[in-house]
Amino acid sequence: MEVPEVHGRLLIRDSYREWMNDEQRKIWETYYDSISADFQNANLSGKALLEWKFQRYMEDYLGVILSVDENIGRILEYLDKEGLTENTIVIYTSDQGFYLGEHGWFDKRFMYEESLSMPLLMRYPKEIKAGQVSDNIVLNLDFAPTFLDYAGISASNGMQGQSLRLITEGVQPLDWRKSMYYHYYEYPHGWHFVKRHYGIRTDRYKLIHFYNDIDSWELYDLENDPNEMKNLIYDMNYSQITAKLKNELYSLKKSFGETE
Repeated sequence: MEVPEVHGRLLIRDSYREWMNDEQRKIWETYYDSISADFQNANLSGKALLEWKFQRYMEDYLGVILSVDENIGRILEYLDKEGLTENTIVIYTSDQGFYLGEHGWFDKRFMYEESLSMPLLMRYPKEIKAGQVSDNIVLNLDFAPTFLDYAGISASNGMQGQSLRLITEGVQPLDWRKSMYYHYYEYPHGWHFVKRHYGIRTDRYKLIHFYNDIDSWELYDLENDPNEMKNLIYDMNYSQITAKLKNELYSLKKSFGETE
């Protein structure tokens, strides 16, 4: 697994420190300075260094997730205590998913499932029945129209996305999307170095095109290969599916006003 080199305070970028007050920064530095000292004294190399980096990365990440979970609980407890639960919409989502070693990577940005997927949970006892699960393709473009819908405000014609309100009520909209478009174009950017690529995902298939200084296509059958380990782009048994996906991909690009 390729992980960032250890500079300064390990895997944590110093820019994060700028968001802290003096008290928070002191706690931060005390914690990571002790880890940095232990790391320097250990003088690791080879496999031992690789394993240390991965373990440090996982501990930091899972520590953040634990903190998020605990504080979500605090919010929900407060709503219950103050009698606000029934009339408050709680929406839990996030940025792109993270790679935690899958495909040999860290970070995000690639169009594979671990990064493409985002959590989305909604609680509104007044209107949303608990325990529902939807397999519809939902985008973060849908968030703003959804918020406006619940607030009784019409979405602007220029907004891309659709309100999720009918779906949360258990109704399947007839015009709901059957595919989604993804595009990452910020290469080179900082320390990410993720190549530019765009693609389409349906309920079963995913087609990705890496472009700019390379030209490479990838096709995955998510039903038979959910971990996206076998690129089927050159498999003649999938040639018609590839052609159909390419046509739909270019149609989506055009609908968003995007050109090469």
